Amino acid sequence: MHDILAGILETFTVVNVAFIVAGVVVGIIVGAIPGLNGPMAIAVALPVTFYMSPLAALAFLVGISKGSMFGGSISAILINTPGTPEAAPTAFDGFPLTQQGKGLKALKMSLYSSVIGATASDLVLFITAAPAAILALMMGPPEMTAVLLFSFTIIAGLAGNSLLRGSLAAIFGAFLSIVGLDPESALPRMTFGVIDLQDGIPLIALTIGLLALSEIILQIEHHLFHGDASAKRAAVFSKDTPAENRTVTPADWRACARSIWRSSLIGIAIGALPGVGAVVAGFLGYASAKRVSPRADNFGKGELEGVAATEAANNAVIGSALIPLLAIGVPGNLTAAILIGAFLIHGVQPGPLIFKEHGVLVYGLFTAMALADIFNLIIGAVGLRLFAFVLNVPNAVLYPVITLLCIAGAYSSENSMFGVAVALIFAVVGYLMRKLDFSFATFLIGFALGRQFELFFRQTVILYADQPLQLFTHPIAVGFVVLTFVSLWRIARRQKKKDDVVALMEGPTAA
Repeated sequence: MHDILAGILETFTVVNVAFIVAGVVVGIIVGAIPGLNGPMAIAVALPVTFYMSPLAALAFLVGISKGSMFGGSISAILINTPGTPEAAPTAFDGFPLTQQGKGLKALKMSLYSSVIGATASDLVLFITAAPAAILALMMGPPEMTAVLLFSFTIIAGLAGNSLLRGSLAAIFGAFLSIVGLDPESALPRMTFGVIDLQDGIPLIALTIGLLALSEIILQIEHHLFHGDASAKRAAVFSKDTPAENRTVTPADWRACARSIWRSSLIGIAIGALPGVGAVVAGFLGYASAKRVSPRADNFGKGELEGVAATEAANNAVIGSALIPLLAIGVPGNLTAAILIGAFLIHGVQPGPLIFKEHGVLVYGLFTAMALADIFNLIIGAVGLRLFAFVLNVPNAVLYPVITLLCIAGAYSSENSMFGVAVALIFAVVGYLMRKLDFSFATFLIGFALGRQFELFFRQTVILYADQPLQLFTHPIAVGFVVLTFVSLWRIARRQKKKDDVVALMEGPTAA
């Protein structure tokens, strides 16, 4: 109890609170810039923390992490350019909402659901750090293979109007994910002699090209054939816009509440699994919301529930990713891995003894995370209208600026023109996918999960090739495999009902 009170009191100093606020502001700005992200900003800021106290350093870095996760949704919603890869599903419904004059509503829901997801994750971290870490330790290669196998079944729920096109897009994404060094032999695969491809196709550059630059190409095409739509867009976002298009109403809360809490739980679970990350959590949250929502057909066309589900899920990863870091010294994601450096700089070794040897620091960190959530809400709410002013910028100014930001972001992701080349190539790929009605969601899921699934699957084969029956001694893996088959059965049954309805409707016409 002494450590808890001492940690709380130490956090509430002027210096520590100021660093939390500074971290949140920096994080929001960095997250909103395409190509930059929280881990990148934390890595840059890490040397600066050498001159801070341990708690001030960790509070500053945690503030950056919290702010950047929400910041990624700002550009995703307003200009269809995800600031961070995990915000990609946010753009699916956020940008259509902006086009409908509901950009401010979407930003507000993104902010509120982000804070709810992050706060829920922090509470789980505070209460169950050690027990949850024990569960995470039980997740070996067989369990992770089963989890990712189950995750692939969500592709069917995001395939759009054509299950075939959605599946082909997912297979294409998974195929591209294996470009680079073989995880077992370290030999290059499909690199065609390009050294830059040995690390694989960069996700940030790919996402920028696929979602943002392809949209620019479409807008140029639209301008050439239909004229400039910026005047209409500016008129839609004005003081004359109906209040229900600018605020989150009680009806919106009722419609999104279940998805927010469900996605928060998904994000918490994903965050506690080392190596999975917020990208997977965001897609899983979005897919689970679409699967059970009565408005599933509206997803991708401007459904507020899609924004809420994605942001709650990817923000819920932040707190739970620290569970294995603090309890066993194993980082749950890239941000947590960088935070190890902050701990070590100040002579603190993450692991089972940290609660005993540095209890004041740990509970001070917990308090700083709670304060970061509060400041994220306050600073985000104050800046929302400022962010939304981008909607009133004419297309002739806005789209060149977006293009420059995309190119700069793609360059910074790899620190070379290779990232720019990847973004430009996938801009064309994205344009063709839009024209041919192939699903971005399934492609990105396949790309995000493909390499991880291959790694864990091959590890499982190496461990149990001679004794396959030993896999039945892993109840978690068996459980997820069963869930996969149940999910596939339900998808097949739903597809059959859909086909029967279509046949019934076409029957009288044919007659």
